[in-house]
Amino acid sequence: MNQTKYIFVTGGVTSSLGKGIIAASLAKLLQARGYRTTIQKFDPYLNVDPGTLNPYEHGECYVTDDGAETDLDLGHYERFLNVPTSQANNVTTGRIYLSVIEKERRGEFLGKTVQVVPHITNEIKDRMQLLGQSGDYDIIITEIGGTVGDIESLPYIESVRQLVWDLGENNAIVIHLTLVPFLAAAGELKTKPTQHSVKTLMESGIKADILVCRTEHELSQEIRSKLALFCNVKKEAVIQSIDASTIYEVPNLMLEEGLDIVALKKLDLPKKAAPDLKNWNTFLKRLKSPKHTVNVGLIGKYVEMQDCYKSILEAFIHAGAANETKVNVVSIHSEYIDEENIAEKFKDIDAILVAPGFGERGIEGKIAAVRYARENNMPFFGICLGMQMSVIEYSRNVLGLADANSTEMNSDTPNPVVNLMEEQKNVTDKGGTMRLGAWKCEIKPDTLAYKIYGQTTINERHRHRYEYNSAYVADLEKAGLKASGVNPDTGLVEIVEIENHPFFIGVQYHPEYKSTVANPHPLFVNFVAAAVKARKK
Repeated sequence: MNQTKYIFVTGGVTSSLGKGIIAASLAKLLQARGYRTTIQKFDPYLNVDPGTLNPYEHGECYVTDDGAETDLDLGHYERFLNVPTSQANNVTTGRIYLSVIEKERRGEFLGKTVQVVPHITNEIKDRMQLLGQSGDYDIIITEIGGTVGDIESLPYIESVRQLVWDLGENNAIVIHLTLVPFLAAAGELKTKPTQHSVKTLMESGIKADILVCRTEHELSQEIRSKLALFCNVKKEAVIQSIDASTIYEVPNLMLEEGLDIVALKKLDLPKKAAPDLKNWNTFLKRLKSPKHTVNVGLIGKYVEMQDCYKSILEAFIHAGAANETKVNVVSIHSEYIDEENIAEKFKDIDAILVAPGFGERGIEGKIAAVRYARENNMPFFGICLGMQMSVIEYSRNVLGLADANSTEMNSDTPNPVVNLMEEQKNVTDKGGTMRLGAWKCEIKPDTLAYKIYGQTTINERHRHRYEYNSAYVADLEKAGLKASGVNPDTGLVEIVEIENHPFFIGVQYHPEYKSTVANPHPLFVNFVAAAVKARKK
């Protein structure tokens, strides 16, 4: 068996430079050359996973098929590579320390003093090599969260240093992503922040093999030469990463810069065939040359921060390209929607998506949005909490249960049409205990859901504690809210829809997690198509 090769991606100068996009773009190019490639993310915070983090702090929590609550960068990895990730693809400092402390409690260290070096670093190295032991991958790209010099990142940087040494020459390389800022007052790009960042990395014992420089302006040959000289890399390994109009352009930009060729050369691997990006570029062409435009209202509670709904926004990009349509997502805060202003807020909106979320805040605004879409024949799509809001709205305004609610919002509601799942009632730990991961759903024939999916059995990813109360399903079905998708093992209603409506569907799961460039999610594709139809009318 050929030895798995490793690429480590570190960052310097500032956060949010796009390590995840660079890692995903390089992985895409290597995959397109025929290499079996995956990406993993190591995050330096002490939470065991992002599941307990506030969306305003960390953006969305992404969920994998096997039920891992992970960093949102794993979404980028899946969207670019069209390959599922798993528990092993995202590790936090919290998980590392938890594992080491559990081993210490079991007596596995035989009375030794447990220290950051070697015990924590050994645990990190083991986790870094876990995916490589499967024999499924030729190249594993590991993104290190945070920036070089951060106190919390030091154990990871030391682990990378050791692992590069352990694996030997040509088996592991380090890519350092940094910033080359443009100073308007001086009218020039400045290399000093990058030089300092590389120096900090070298003080930790790591030499960068490739420099990827984020910049707003083209890097001249003179600047590339200067960076190569003072950062101790070859000039061909100084890669420009200029601002792009969409993240999906970045693989082509990295191809032009030769990032994949430099990486393969340093790993002593053949170039193989030129990257096959035909389908990728077809998607890009459709994305950049839309024939239609629609405005979709995204009704949510965390709309101030784009990353809170990252996967939904990306799924709209994929579905928009599939429909040759530019989707303008108009964020509307549900807390500020009421009966008096709703018509004004929605006057330029073609379709409404009510987004996931937790807690009581902004709930009445979401319910009002569902009602507006239902009564005005606007295409409606509810996800997770959005689906639950459609059940409450229908119960109140069609079935006549004026006090219908979810026990999440009102534990004493006389009509709990949405309530806590049975298996959740004795759960006290909040981390990693929701209904998570991929679950089966059986779709009834002659329904909108069946028309969309074209099959009777699907698997979709979940992240919730509350469910549509089965005691109310029969009455609501009689009143016209059809349960068109059900979990065969638990009887949990997964999909609801209304007949004789242009497009009205709510799903308990998160379809946005499975939408990729290669496979746009059919629910989003059909929702955008319905929005185009509504716009034309």
